Amino acid sequence: MTPEALERSKTWLGQSELRPTRQRLALASLLVGDGQDRHVTAEGLHEAVLGTGDRVSLATVYNTLRAFCDAGLMQEVTVDGNRSYFDTRVDDHPHFYMEESNALTDAPAAELEIKALPTVPDGYEIAKVDVVIRLRKKG
Repeated sequence: MTPEALERSKTWLGQSELRPTRQRLALASLLVGDGQDRHVTAEGLHEAVLGTGDRVSLATVYNTLRAFCDAGLMQEVTVDGNRSYFDTRVDDHPHFYMEESNALTDAPAAELEIKALPTVPDGYEIAKVDVVIRLRKKG
């Protein structure tokens, strides 16, 4: 972990009340250490952290990602009942999901127009609208 990545990770974690433990810093460094937004699965992040020589269990990766989401540092994007991605960009924005490669990327929000939403049942309010546009290669 470079000094710059460590500093970005500490700053990112400092936006929440989460303690900067060794494991959280190791995962945060992979997520935000280079300043780029990420869409990761828990399994992919687990493989990446093992590649650095850190020993972190898959369960710890899941728990840490959930803690990051609960703290407002990330958001979970579910593309189907079996696959979730964790996004370091927390503003409202749409996503493209490439079915062949199982990759999730940001879609241009300026090109998305939602004119109306259905009336919600009494006693409920809309918490969030997730837009995942599934793509497959032509042919």
